[in-house]
Amino acid sequence: MKLTNSGTIQFDRSHAINPLENPEFNGNLVTFKLKDRGNGRNPPLTPTDIPYPKQSEFQNSHHRLDLNSPLNSESKKPSNVTEHTPYPVTVLLIDDQEMIGEAVSRMLADEKDIIFHYCSDPAQAIHKALEVKPTVILQDLVMPEIDGLQLLRFFRANSLTRDIPMIVLSSKEEAEMKARAFSLGANDYLVKLPHQVELLARIRYHSQAYINLVERNLAYQTMQDYLAKLEIEQQKSQKLLLNILPEVIAERLKKQEGIIADEFAAVTVMFADIVGFTQLSASISPKALVHLLNDIFSKFDRLAHNHGLEKIKTIGDSYMVVAGLPYPRADHAEAIAEMALDMQKAIAKYRKQIDSELRIRIGIHSGPVVAGIIGTKKFIYDLWGDTVNTAARMESHGIADEIQITEATYLLLKNQYQFQERGLITVKGKGRMPAYLLKERF
Repeated sequence: MKLTNSGTIQFDRSHAINPLENPEFNGNLVTFKLKDRGNGRNPPLTPTDIPYPKQSEFQNSHHRLDLNSPLNSESKKPSNVTEHTPYPVTVLLIDDQEMIGEAVSRMLADEKDIIFHYCSDPAQAIHKALEVKPTVILQDLVMPEIDGLQLLRFFRANSLTRDIPMIVLSSKEEAEMKARAFSLGANDYLVKLPHQVELLARIRYHSQAYINLVERNLAYQTMQDYLAKLEIEQQKSQKLLLNILPEVIAERLKKQEGIIADEFAAVTVMFADIVGFTQLSASISPKALVHLLNDIFSKFDRLAHNHGLEKIKTIGDSYMVVAGLPYPRADHAEAIAEMALDMQKAIAKYRKQIDSELRIRIGIHSGPVVAGIIGTKKFIYDLWGDTVNTAARMESHGIADEIQITEATYLLLKNQYQFQERGLITVKGKGRMPAYLLKERF
């Protein structure tokens, strides 16, 4: 660069090219005219020590730039940009020559949709990029300390900057240098200083492509977050549904099969009732009563799960459970018998803990049932048939702290358990029928 007698600054690119560029290149001078410079007898200048004369203008054949204001090294965000533009065009120029920074800043000064940042130290370039989040980076290829191509590698190796469009600036047009820059991830190549119209067009073109990429990534991430939340909600709904219905029935219900009713030829049904609960309810608050009942039935739920049984429902202080559905099993009577004995032990232990007179009365019967879901609201998996009614009668006509079973269940269990014959008892709606009291396993 030299100051001529005619008041012209000439930037000789042959002294500022990368060693890989053609060393014999001696043309392509960029000329800028300075008004009111003086007599022209000044020593050679460098880009960092050029005194900007008052009221001077920096111009070429295409545009005129006012150099009075200081270098724009910090962001200047127009007030009307971010209100309507989620991602404004943000330019980061990396060039050790402050005059280039000033020139580019002036080219972009009147563009209200563009935010400009300047970094003169290539060692701070990536840090600056992470700070200002540019939509396009203009980077010189000839800088001290860090080679421009090496810096380009650094940008592309960083996961936070690898997708930002990079427009490399060089002192001359050379095919080999272009090829190397593009191979390292450059998006564009310009000989500086470019025409203002061309520079703006390329900045907007690459920025819009990057903004579109950011918006797509954001939309994709938003969709992924939504799907993850939806998956969590579906899991919650599925868990809640499986707390109400057997899994196989829940799947059929989701397929909208309509009425679900299946016949099961051999199941065992049990009803259990808390004896003394009505009297207890008169002596404690309703809230305490509910907590007490929840504690007892939660213990029963764990027992049902451990024995592989299907809890059907609770009716007041009565608990209903069945074995042999929705998946048939040959040992349905035995599974219910084990559940009944464990329930007796649980109540006896609980009675000692709270020092109360709570006891349990259990009734069991085996036979065929129909199980399924009817209606259109507040679904419940339920059982129908004479087996259900008979099991309920065994409980209501039973004895506190005893497990009363019918002859049908007795015949299935007589070789594994000890019983006490109760003889014929009168059962409402059934007449006289034999009953047995289950005591314990042999």
